Parts: sequence; C-alpha cells; structure tokens
Amino acid sequence: MKIKVISLNMWWGGNLFPAILDFLRTESPDIVMLQEVYNGTKPEFEDRYRSMQVLNDSLGYAYSDFVQAFIHDSPVGMVPQGNAVLSRFPISARAYSFITEPIKESYKDLPEEWPIEPRVLQHVELDSPAGEINVFNMHGIWDLAGDNYSPERQRMGETILEETRGKRNVILGGDSNATTGNQLMRELEKPFRNAFGQELKTTFNMRRKKNPGYATSVVDVIYVSPSLKVLSAGCPDVDISDHLPLVVNLELA
Repeated sequence: MKIKVISLNMWWGGNLFPAILDFLRTESPDIVMLQEVYNGTKPEFEDRYRSMQVLNDSLGYAYSDFVQAFIHDSPVGMVPQGNAVLSRFPISARAYSFITEPIKESYKDLPEEWPIEPRVLQHVELDSPAGEINVFNMHGIWDLAGDNYSPERQRMGETILEETRGKRNVILGGDSNATTGNQLMRELEKPFRNAFGQELKTTFNMRRKKNPGYATSVVDVIYVSPSLKVLSAGCPDVDISDHLPLVVNLELA
C-alpha cells in the first residue's frame, strides 16, 4: 500500500492560509502533520486563529486530531496552539507527551520566552488497510544554535525514543528546530531512516526569512521505520509558510 505524507509548520496558524489550503488540495496527501496550529473557535477570529476548524471544514479529511501545547495570549485573546494530524485512515488511538515542561498559565510570544515555549510530541495510531501506522508529530525545542546538543535536546530525544519504542510502522516528522547534524538527529537515526538522507539544503522559505543562516538550515524532518519503503521525498519551494513543506511517498508492505 502506498501512502503520501506531508509535514508543514504553518507559521503561527497560517499567515499564508489560502496558499496552504491550495497546496494541500493539489497534493492530496493521505496523512498531514502540522505544527503551529491554532484551535480557536470564535467566529470573529481570522482564519489562522481558527486553523484547526478551517482545515477540517475546507479539506474534508474524515479523521483529525489536535494536541494543545499551550494557550497563546495572542492579539485576539487566549487561543490554544499545538500540533495537528489530518488522516484519510481511521484514528484508533491518541496520545501526547510534552517535550518541554508544560506551563500552567498562558504563553506570550516574546523573544525571552522562546527557549521555554512549550513543545509537544503528538501520537496517533492509524488503522490502514495494510495494518497499523503510528504517526508521531513533533515540534522541537527552539534554539538559534541548531547544532547545540543541549540537555534540553537530550531529554527531547530520550522522550521521542521512549514513546516510539516498540511501535510498528512509525512515521516521525515535524519541525525539530535542530539541524540534521545535531547529535539529537543522529540518535533518532539509529532506529529510524531519514526519508531525505543528506539531500536537503534548507527547509526554510527564504522569501520570508531575513537571517541568511536559514538558507543552509534543515530542521524539518520525516523519519520512518525500516518497514516503510521511501518511494520519493521532496521539499517543494513554495511560498505557503516561513517553512517549506516536506512531501514523502511511502510504501507499506
């Protein structure tokens, strides 16, 4: 069975939301892994603060799951933000783990708060015609030094490896916020295969970034179990977010 998977950091709920929707409609993936998703429900909110609702209404996926990382004290009020998975396959189980310590109060987007912004690892088990698929959707610890294997990133890796251990047909993806040369990535590549190998130069949309260092920074990843064959892996240079999407076609025996 062949499966098409897309991972994308939506950029604060979808600053370029119409382009995101057009891209996903055109690509028509079986599984979508999204980060920086808002789950606001007030009708007066613009689309990006209701991104989970808009995605469900606009794309028509039969199954979806949202995991809250924090409540954002945003310009429009308190809005849940986190990770989301859209799927054409039934979701048979859901779980999540915090990569960082959760916060009890709302989060404000201030530079001094970025290193402690709560991050979450989302897990959904899918019931596909070819068997169980375990999707792990991560948003990693932020650090401008993407190759820094800090104690926080070490704990992040330990959490991911613990949660994925023993799971069949794993797809692990998302915005790691660590470069592929980081020791964290080397640890993840012991049980899993990087669908892109060393082919990518950057996973950032340089139309939206000012710091030239982003042009050689690969932080978005898709790893898979050995049981999943990578048929193709692409990173389209499309203007839909400040990150570029990852598109992977897999085969599950």
